[in-house]
Amino acid sequence: MVAAFAPQPHFLSRERTIAAPAYNRWLVPPAALAIHLCIGMAYGFSVFWLPLSRIVGGAQPKECPETLGFFATLVATDCDWKISWLGWTFTLFFVFLGSSAAVFGHWLETAGPRKAGLAAACCWCGGLLISALGVYLHQIWMLWIGSGVIGGIGLGLGYISPVSTLIKWFPDRRGLATGLAIMGFGGGAMIGAPLADRLMSVYATPASPGVWQTFVTLAAIYFAFMVAGALGYRVPSEGWAPEGFTPPAAAKNALVTHRHVHLDVAWKTPQFWLLWGVLCLNVSAGIGVLGMASPMLQEVFGGKLIGLDIGFDQLNADQKKQIAAIAAGFTGLLSLCNIGGRIGWASASDAFGRKATYAIFFVLGLVLYSTIPFAAKGGMVAVFVLLFAVIITMYGGGFATIPAYLADIFGTHHVGAIHGRLLTAWSTAGVLGPVLVNYIREYQLAHGVAREAAYNQTMYVLAGLLLLGLVCNLLVRPCADKYYMSDEEVAAQKHISVAEVVKEDDDIHADFEDFVEEEQEPAATDGDPPVAAKPARGSIGGLLPLILAWTAVGAPLAWGVWITLLKTAALFC
Repeated sequence: MVAAFAPQPHFLSRERTIAAPAYNRWLVPPAALAIHLCIGMAYGFSVFWLPLSRIVGGAQPKECPETLGFFATLVATDCDWKISWLGWTFTLFFVFLGSSAAVFGHWLETAGPRKAGLAAACCWCGGLLISALGVYLHQIWMLWIGSGVIGGIGLGLGYISPVSTLIKWFPDRRGLATGLAIMGFGGGAMIGAPLADRLMSVYATPASPGVWQTFVTLAAIYFAFMVAGALGYRVPSEGWAPEGFTPPAAAKNALVTHRHVHLDVAWKTPQFWLLWGVLCLNVSAGIGVLGMASPMLQEVFGGKLIGLDIGFDQLNADQKKQIAAIAAGFTGLLSLCNIGGRIGWASASDAFGRKATYAIFFVLGLVLYSTIPFAAKGGMVAVFVLLFAVIITMYGGGFATIPAYLADIFGTHHVGAIHGRLLTAWSTAGVLGPVLVNYIREYQLAHGVAREAAYNQTMYVLAGLLLLGLVCNLLVRPCADKYYMSDEEVAAQKHISVAEVVKEDDDIHADFEDFVEEEQEPAATDGDPPVAAKPARGSIGGLLPLILAWTAVGAPLAWGVWITLLKTAALFC
């Protein structure tokens, strides 16, 4: 009786997302994809740089006077923004993605993915609206704060929101599950960039490039998808496991633990910092190349891309436009490889093991980076493109494999929060990789190195980063026993999580636990078979919801792939 009057958890609480026993776990990845495909537009923000750099001057940008101070330039409305200034938005994205993931990771574990997903939607889409106002008023600081800072926080929350949930739903396929979700982050730009380009062409007028209107439209579309994804999240009940699943014996794979390390302990272990180095070094090598993919192909091969045996500097304006279109196809191909690597390599890691998969990344990557200068010198465009295609699959695969690697080493109880702190490696790599590539290139050009050879030393430096990453990966060992939580500590942690969400005294909390037990595990009468657990509130079942959920995220993704393939065709036509 008492349990019947116990307070029910709030709609946004983790307890309200507990799924029914018959819930189809394949409904969870589309929810994660709905969020990741939206926040993945961060990779495609460069589509706005040129239009935003010509708002005042039109076809010929109007530069701010050199005598104008820094703060005066921030609020100036009568001169155009430099692309280098706009590019700080991109840097802020990944700095705040990593830092917010680290700060809010523990909160996410107790609050649940639904609340985190909704918070991500508000930050990401609210940031776009602030940016729209900044563009309308021509205040670049509003763009930085709106999309860069607030939007960056939304990126961090949205990026890690499905990780621990998916790992718990797919203990038998950890790599596949995280690959499916994180694939969306790599694919977001394939949808968002061409969509933004079309929206700007619709909204453009002689006095406006249509950017602020595009921001508002994207905010509305993304908010609808992200809210739907957040509300679609479900978490498995305690002790749930897939039918027929048997955890692998510890003796067969000592790196896969069935115990748990607390968040506050995990980051103090050598394993955490070795994996931090593994992610940072793998990402630094890949992100530096991604940021310079288009100019690199053009400068290395120049006229050879259109059948002329001349360098980049000898091309006329029309010829440069031709090779720029081909380079755009190269960039599109790398985007596809980024996505394919996230799902492909992460799935393969379920068979190879996480440590072996990363060893492949580093050894193969080292060979490929070292081979690129020879392909460039020999004018072998197809080989050059193929080498980078494989490299970028491993860049994407590294992102998708690391959550499963963390779950193997530290257990699943705090994996979302641990993953959040590890993403500070991404923030570091987002600065280190591009700085290395850009600085070495500028240094080479300043010292008279031919433009087509300016990237050779860079490739060897990136190969050196991968060698360091290989050493970090080989040093990873299972955690020592002293780091693991006892069964009593794990139980206490779960008890505390519920208490924090319900926020009631001990007696009411006990009543609530009785209520949950009665709702989900009805007792069987003597002599009768056990009664099936009552479905959790809001559970979904059946084939139709599964089809609708996957169509909702699959259709726009397929459209993005198709558009990218059309651009990529320029490489081979």
